[in-house]
Amino acid sequence: METVFTPWASLGGGVLIGLAATLLMLFLGRIMGATGILAGLLTPSSGSEFAWRGAVLLGMVSGPLALLVITGEMPAVQVPVSTAMLIGGGLLVGIGVTFGSGCTSGHGVCGMARLSVRSVAATLTFMITTFATVYVVRHVLGA
Repeated sequence: METVFTPWASLGGGVLIGLAATLLMLFLGRIMGATGILAGLLTPSSGSEFAWRGAVLLGMVSGPLALLVITGEMPAVQVPVSTAMLIGGGLLVGIGVTFGSGCTSGHGVCGMARLSVRSVAATLTFMITTFATVYVVRHVLGA
């Protein structure tokens, strides 16, 4: 399995994520953690809570449509694993988000920017676990 390195697209995406997180904190005083935003959308405390959470999530998923409008083509998406692996991975991420009190966007982008020790520890745990998982899947299991 080949991994394609896209430095300019990655840099652009990182800048946009950082800008979005900064603007959300500046204007609403909220942390841009994707799972927290989704959870709050499912059980909003008010109409304004639902509105901003819905707008953020809509923005997160509208990127491919923006690319379609700009280039005339949808981005090519290749998922080199089985449906069972996707479901298993999703369940593991859900468990990790629950026990870790947040996700990579909340801890890794926003928490580390606020110099939160808990977020630094969580992000290090995410990264070490990711490296180990990729190593085992690619080099031990040969998938």
